[in-house]
Amino acid sequence: MQYIFLLFLSAALFGASTPVGKILLESLPPFLLAGLFYCGAAIGVAPLSLRHRNSLDFLRIGKKNGALLGGAILFGGILGPVLLLFGLRLASSASVAMWLNLELVATALLGAIFFRDHLNLPGWLGVTGTIIASAALSWHEGAIGVPALLLVAGACLCWGLDNHFTALIDAITPSQSTLWKGIAAGCTNISISLMTEPHVSSSLPIVWAVIVGIFSYGFSISLYIYAAQNIGATRSQMIFASAPFFGVVLSLFLLDESLSALQATAALLLAFSITLLIWDKHSHLHEHQPMRHTHSHRHDDEHHTHGHPQELDEEEHTHWHDHEPLSHAHPHWPDIHHRHSHGNTGETDSG
Repeated sequence: MQYIFLLFLSAALFGASTPVGKILLESLPPFLLAGLFYCGAAIGVAPLSLRHRNSLDFLRIGKKNGALLGGAILFGGILGPVLLLFGLRLASSASVAMWLNLELVATALLGAIFFRDHLNLPGWLGVTGTIIASAALSWHEGAIGVPALLLVAGACLCWGLDNHFTALIDAITPSQSTLWKGIAAGCTNISISLMTEPHVSSSLPIVWAVIVGIFSYGFSISLYIYAAQNIGATRSQMIFASAPFFGVVLSLFLLDESLSALQATAALLLAFSITLLIWDKHSHLHEHQPMRHTHSHRHDDEHHTHGHPQELDEEEHTHWHDHEPLSHAHPHWPDIHHRHSHGNTGETDSG
């Protein structure tokens, strides 16, 4: 359950960025604001990331993890936030916050088609409930504009790819992944802004943008990646789908927007859908192939049996380690140890 709590905290931090971003767009252009958000993200996670002796492991993470990190930077750090901010500039904060639930749809569909992310009936019912809740919220806002909706939907597709890429990176820690994504994406978008957008006369909005980036992107992304590596990207995204509602609530106070009975009903439907998702584990006999990787882990599970001094065995730690071939059955989610195919034999659902 610790991962569930961390995901809700991550969602609250990210949800706050929508109404605050709407305010900052009055003073900062989209490319600059996106770049500042991710530079703030890098600053926020730098102390945690650089305290590890292997903080430069990104230089030797290998082709597979390098490609995953590059994809996360391109889609999640560069394209996604820029598309979102252009859409946010056109539409109201509440509408954009509601449309962000489309990230769940993109993550679930990409997971089922490309990333071996398995869902049983309760999980798919949860996905369906979230889609219905999102549609109801969007319907409440009326026809704000097709261009704005397409921009936000494009951002959600980019973040859906980012969610799966980052959940599969196993050569650097979540904080290190966020650090290098923030540096690369932040510098890229700021460079584009310097070449294409008007000069900003006041430095105060820039400072606030960096602060928002530290909390709403840096801390939020690190928490999300850590949880997604343990319970899978689709399930993590289902819980993270509560972020728009945090954004709507803050919009009531910061932007003087209203909350209707339809929005409250949709919030209840989303809560029920998330409950279905949490129940959706499955259990079957599965095999683990030999593997060598690094990630945060403990030794009170069924997958980490390598030796340590006793004090390390009892706390979470990060280092390169080997997994021997293993065949067993237990309830599990599609984390970095369970990206196997699913057949029709030997598999049972477990709620």
